[in-house]
Amino acid sequence: MSHILRKHRAAALVGAAIVLGAAALPFAVSSSSPALAAAAETGGILASGGSFASIVDADKPAVVTITTTMKATSASADNSPMDEQFRRFFEEQGIPLPHQAPQQQSQHAMALGSGFIISPDGVIVTNNHVIDNAIDIKVTLDDGTELPAKLLGADAKSDLAVLKVQAPHQLPTIAWGDSDKLKLGDQILAIGNPFGIGTTVTAGIVSARGRDLHSGPYDDFIQIDAPINHGNSGGPLVDRDGNVVGINTAIYSPNGGSVGVGFAIPSDEARTIVAKLQKDGSIDHGYLGVQIQPVTQDVADAVGLGKAEGALVAAVTGGTPAAHAGIKTGDIVTAVGSESVKTPKDLSRLVADLSPGAKETLTVWRDGKTVDLNVTVGGNEDGQKQAAAESSDDQGQAAGQPSLGIGLADLTPDIREQLNLPRSVAGAVVANVNPDKSAAAAGIQPGDVIVSVNDKPVHDARDVKTAVADAGKSGRKSVLLLIERGGNKTFVAVPFSAA
Repeated sequence: MSHILRKHRAAALVGAAIVLGAAALPFAVSSSSPALAAAAETGGILASGGSFASIVDADKPAVVTITTTMKATSASADNSPMDEQFRRFFEEQGIPLPHQAPQQQSQHAMALGSGFIISPDGVIVTNNHVIDNAIDIKVTLDDGTELPAKLLGADAKSDLAVLKVQAPHQLPTIAWGDSDKLKLGDQILAIGNPFGIGTTVTAGIVSARGRDLHSGPYDDFIQIDAPINHGNSGGPLVDRDGNVVGINTAIYSPNGGSVGVGFAIPSDEARTIVAKLQKDGSIDHGYLGVQIQPVTQDVADAVGLGKAEGALVAAVTGGTPAAHAGIKTGDIVTAVGSESVKTPKDLSRLVADLSPGAKETLTVWRDGKTVDLNVTVGGNEDGQKQAAAESSDDQGQAAGQPSLGIGLADLTPDIREQLNLPRSVAGAVVANVNPDKSAAAAGIQPGDVIVSVNDKPVHDARDVKTAVADAGKSGRKSVLLLIERGGNKTFVAVPFSAA
């Protein structure tokens, strides 16, 4: 089953997985504002016979290998897949496990990644996960020279980091390219040091744009089929002009190796963040304080919104910038300043890009009309709080009345006790669900509690039935319900069943 693995330096990879930054190759050893680089002059045309040699000749000298040292984790040797196989063998044979000598505590973990030089004075770009938690960073140039590196800045949310080395001479560089100009089918090259075997070049095409791996607000990956593997993380993705159009970051793999599905951070996104990291060393992302979910067509129909666009506010955290600005549960955010919001991801990115303390106008759809709210953006000190799109996989719940295919009951003391509901929760509980009606298709389950209908709070089953009936009389095609289940709230739009 597919799953997400983030920033693991040492892991046994089982099953298909998105391996974000898995290109940092792990192993264990014992121990007692800058000027832009000039573009490579390759002419942008393949040499006769389809060779990329001119591009490689120009760019390869600016690609580096990055080796980091960190304190080893306690799971270094005891939990290796091979040790687990031995344990199972002895257990199945009924043989006592052999005594193992205690592991030395002086081991260090190391990781290997790639990077590229963007300034002749030694400024290097790589992935954050390549250098995360490192106590020592070394850079090996293409000619074999090994230099200590200083961390200028890093940002976990964009998975980017900037290093600096001191070299006795000016270093070769690679120029930033324009990732926005990339089209599906365009040829690209990936350069890096897979498995630590040495600088390697692979070729492929752009397979897709705008891939979201659900790893942060900046997910907008370029998908490529050029093989990238462990050790390629942080290396450049270059176009036919030899310019950097992406930073190789992740792979999708059933076995930990390349199967032709790789992902790179677009250069147009990375370039701005890198400049900020060079200047300030870190990025304090904006924080709003809301839980959001997509606006489906049923939701749009339920609230009278012309298009299924925006970010639906499912919850507002008390005491946050959103709460102070008057944002309410049920609002649909359609714009931040002059930038339109068409998806929850748009809101996540726009909020993350704002500086703490900035004053901005949020446009929301509320009660059938547009409302502008002034918000003072908060900070993101704990690294977890910026507006984040909630996965739509966990948002299928709804309820209404028998016409929607459900039966309702009031929240009696006994039901509250069974559902472990606090007294502050008001509404109606779903007693049963008709499997052939729209509520069941929306994911409604017995035990769900309806707390509002079309943004209006309800206190009992009668309120719910009345609100649903009013929605039907007004010509709405669906009804928007706020459901509480297991302590979590989410909006669900339930279309009215055909007569």
